[in-house]
Amino acid sequence: MEWDAKAYDAVSDPQFTWGMEVLERLELRGDEHALDAGCGSGRVSELLLERLPDGRLLAVDASKAMIEEARERLRDRASYLVADLAQLEVEEPVDLVFSTATFHWIPDHDRLFCRVRAALRPGGRLVAQCGGEGNIAEHVEAVAAVSAVPDFAPYLADAGELWNYASPEETESRLRAAGFTATRCWLEPKPVIPPDPLRFTMTSTLGAHLARLPEELRRPFAEAVIGRSRKPFTLDYIRLNIEARATS
Repeated sequence: MEWDAKAYDAVSDPQFTWGMEVLERLELRGDEHALDAGCGSGRVSELLLERLPDGRLLAVDASKAMIEEARERLRDRASYLVADLAQLEVEEPVDLVFSTATFHWIPDHDRLFCRVRAALRPGGRLVAQCGGEGNIAEHVEAVAAVSAVPDFAPYLADAGELWNYASPEETESRLRAAGFTATRCWLEPKPVIPPDPLRFTMTSTLGAHLARLPEELRRPFAEAVIGRSRKPFTLDYIRLNIEARATS
């Protein structure tokens, strides 16, 4: 799925705020070689770079548009890689994989954590946050209901599960199987009432569905999803925090 990077950058204040919170609890020496897995438009990456005055940053995203937006923001302070994280390969192992608001877009977490482990040096750290078990549950139900409406169903019938909202317990099990130790995972509720629900959902939550629809059906789909939701429109985000260390 390709993203509208500039639109996402404009509406991603909640994701940016959560990213700052994760970064604030991250202990760094300042000389680490870090990988931002799902860097998006680079808003959080820029703050991570400030914490690495003697380090290096590799910004990775599956979206070419996101990488270009990040490159405009970070310039030559980082290096860049367009890659699916489930297929991640790096030339040189890193000390830290940092990620926010990304892992729930990847269906196969077993493979994801194997590739992340392969990117880390022995003893390297994974610090991440993504959507977790129960994330935006009411919104997910509304999306499923609208996807079954005859106008939209032919385009979305084979969409399958487009998000992977895992529990802490299954995530810790997958991490250990992938070669991590000192695993710690927990959930945090982070409800959001976006000021412009239509713009926010069309940019942040519904992109994978809208990409499958003809242009003329995209706005009606999003409006129908919002119409099935409570007032004021609320997204009950639940964030899955992940901390782990690669086995030595």
